[in-house]
Amino acid sequence: MRMVLFCAFFKLFDYSRISATIFIMEQKAFYSLSYGVFLLGTRAGDRINACITNTCFQAAVNPARIVISSISGNLTCQMIKESGVFSLTVLDVSCGFDVIERFGYQSGRNADKFKDFAHELDSNGCPYILRHAAAVFECKVISVQDLGSHTLFIAEVTDACVKGSEPPLTYAAYLSDVKPKKDAVAPAPAKKIVGWRCKICGYEYEGAELPADFECPVCGHPAEDFEPIFET
Repeated sequence: MRMVLFCAFFKLFDYSRISATIFIMEQKAFYSLSYGVFLLGTRAGDRINACITNTCFQAAVNPARIVISSISGNLTCQMIKESGVFSLTVLDVSCGFDVIERFGYQSGRNADKFKDFAHELDSNGCPYILRHAAAVFECKVISVQDLGSHTLFIAEVTDACVKGSEPPLTYAAYLSDVKPKKDAVAPAPAKKIVGWRCKICGYEYEGAELPADFECPVCGHPAEDFEPIFET
């Protein structure tokens, strides 16, 4: 009898009305998840590079395992796939935007990010920094998962060391205290804008006007992290 009533209810209930509620996600909800700010360094052959990432967590204790996520199109990500090793510098609250800008707002394909910037190499030849470092991890990749826009690396921690006494910088604190605030009024460009490019991952949006609430579909960064593409 209970099964009959359940089946009848299932047939009568209009699930199309609830499905839209289920699948309309608010991207800002993801901001309530906890993130850090890390410098992810690696090497491929004689070349070194690094980028900024906000996703890392410890997945196991014995043996020690951590998980990181990196934008799949980033040079750093491709170099980790090639070498199978990386370093992770946990940045602390003393870190300024100049460090984030150097390693997170330009590509290693176009610039030597470590030129004239103090750094060390771990036993795998991966770069890390001591200034603004709360801790440094030396890691070897044991598993790779393609997630589309991002790649997930599960790694064995082969060495770890506390470097400073300042607390780690959280992503929330970076957004509120470190990242410069967008100017209220921006000067009108002299050239015609035909699109917008994400300064973090390189995604390009076609159109002269970028919606104020637009978020990059690849890396999730807001409209303020886009730069105009001018007509040539």
